[in-house]
Amino acid sequence: MKDSMHHWLPDHHLGVAATLSHADELVGEVADVLFAYQTRPDGPFELEEQLAFPNTRTVVTHVAPMPRKVPLLVADALIALRAALEHALFAEVEFRDGTLDEKTARLVEIPATRKAEDFESWAKGRVKNGPASLHPGSDLVKRVEGLQPFNRKDIENHPLARLVLHTNHAKHRTPAVTAVRIAAMYNEDQMPRSVRSLPPWPEVPLRVGDVIAETPFGTRVPVTLFPTIGINRPGTDRWPVLMQELEEIPHWVRTQAVPRLVTGMEPPRPELPTRYEIAVGHVNERRAISAGATMSAADRHRQRLGAASVRIDMVDTLSQMDGSPGAEQIAAWLDHLTDEEVLERISQLKPTHTYNLDIVLRNFEVLKGMRDEAVAFGADEAAGD
Repeated sequence: MKDSMHHWLPDHHLGVAATLSHADELVGEVADVLFAYQTRPDGPFELEEQLAFPNTRTVVTHVAPMPRKVPLLVADALIALRAALEHALFAEVEFRDGTLDEKTARLVEIPATRKAEDFESWAKGRVKNGPASLHPGSDLVKRVEGLQPFNRKDIENHPLARLVLHTNHAKHRTPAVTAVRIAAMYNEDQMPRSVRSLPPWPEVPLRVGDVIAETPFGTRVPVTLFPTIGINRPGTDRWPVLMQELEEIPHWVRTQAVPRLVTGMEPPRPELPTRYEIAVGHVNERRAISAGATMSAADRHRQRLGAASVRIDMVDTLSQMDGSPGAEQIAAWLDHLTDEEVLERISQLKPTHTYNLDIVLRNFEVLKGMRDEAVAFGADEAAGD
């Protein structure tokens, strides 16, 4: 029981779990707005076939405006994550040094240095008026040093470097810029083994007039697109996937940065939850934290989008089978299942890149089982009327 109660988190750091939970809730709000945007009946963008003899071009003719709520919520979530780091450091300094006066308190901060000498300068800047626990060479300074971007070769991609880049921009300029972009695309007669194996498309926003594909006139090549939402990294031409950014940065803060700041060691177990109930007060905060969720808002969003896509595809697939109910009943059956249940059923289907009869027959049995479930669901519904 002791381990499950996060014994490694001292009482003076319990508040950081709430801040992380708040950040995950904000990412969840981003996901809710994005889900509605990405699953619009007409889609987030529209395409048109245009003749450019001797070829036919697939051209973007419309991109749905991005809800302004998205960048505002993104900024809120990232600022909350940065606050989690700052609050954890401040709580540890006050625990060691006592209540700080205003002048000293202003020097308690998490830097994001890209060179070791810059970090040394930061530490020296705390000698005169900074708290004793942040003087150069101290245990706590070493903990902060271990989180710095200069410790990695790909400094630009370090989570702290990204977090500070986004939050500085959001605080002093305008919220993050987000846009539709295409993550990948493949011809349906060349189905990949996995989405991850597809060559990524350039990280650029989708614009009206963009040519998505070009084929000889009279030739039809069905393609599958993977649209996504990108976020601009301020001061760069990078447009990484927004929800991936909102997955990687929070994960690092929660599982690496905060635990290392608190303990000075390799992150202990159990990890802090992604969120717990913070809308009510708790007599036993530790118990509430230990009962928190382990799936992040970004993971839930990915699961939700995946299930939505499966529901659309399976209505079409199952309705073509002999003995199947109508599409409306199949859709009703799929809608009553949770996202987890939908994805669990589809996971039973195995891809076959060559015509493997055993796999084809097994997949057919799985589909028949789903068809029968839809039939039974309709019968139950009719009996209940």
